[in-house]
Amino acid sequence: MARKTESSFDELFSDNNIGSEDISTLRISEIEPNKNQPRKSFNNETLKQLADSIREHGVLQPLIVRSIASGDYMIIAGERRWRAAKMAGLSEIPVLIRDDLSEEQAMQIAMIENLQRENLNPIEEALGYKELIDKFGMTQDKLAQVLGKARSSVANSLGLLSLPNGVQELLRNGSLSAGHCKALKKVKDAALMTELAHKAAEGELSVRQVEVIAKREASRLEEEKDKKELKPRISYYTEIEVSLSELLGTKVRVAEGKNGNVLQIDFADKEQLEGIMKYFN
Repeated sequence: MARKTESSFDELFSDNNIGSEDISTLRISEIEPNKNQPRKSFNNETLKQLADSIREHGVLQPLIVRSIASGDYMIIAGERRWRAAKMAGLSEIPVLIRDDLSEEQAMQIAMIENLQRENLNPIEEALGYKELIDKFGMTQDKLAQVLGKARSSVANSLGLLSLPNGVQELLRNGSLSAGHCKALKKVKDAALMTELAHKAAEGELSVRQVEVIAKREASRLEEEKDKKELKPRISYYTEIEVSLSELLGTKVRVAEGKNGNVLQIDFADKEQLEGIMKYFN
């Protein structure tokens, strides 16, 4: 078994750069991927490019693995290199065996390694954040610190998981941009959101157009809410308006408000106001 290796985080997680000391060699068949890998899909074109590099130069940066109960080894970091090495036809691959890591440490490293890569799709990235928070009790602040990201970036990413499944799928497969999704999140109606998302994915709506529709829909909902909150008008108020209007010879209104009601009496000039005041005196 290899000795404990002193390596920097960046060195451990580079794709195919110069490696470090204490490297062992394992058969590729002895290694299996991590089931907690947040990346669920791999780009075949970039894997092929990495395989071409490995075919020419070999695997220059070892995988990080740990032994498991079956006698084989599970990947902690470097699944892309493992897949590309298989594609390149290699039978063996260099590894760093890190049995000194606890299960929790291994899972954290595996997940953070993947989250630091820029080619995860936004939904995979958000799911990875959620899993770190759920499994290890990380706060958004701590997660942002570990990943070197702004807390708002982590929060916005997690917010994507509240989108309807159909919208998430469009984002996952690259049909929809993150900008569109940020605008869509302001649409409260799930059916309308999904409809707009498909139109945006088909190129029919820009981010700005989605923002305008979302704002208009929010205003409509606010108006409906205000209407529902209005109390039914008391018929006595209408009767008072009619009676006073006839008595005073001017327009009278009873205005209802949330914090109280107001009696409004129109008058044209000082003389008419004085005449109105005589009735009240």
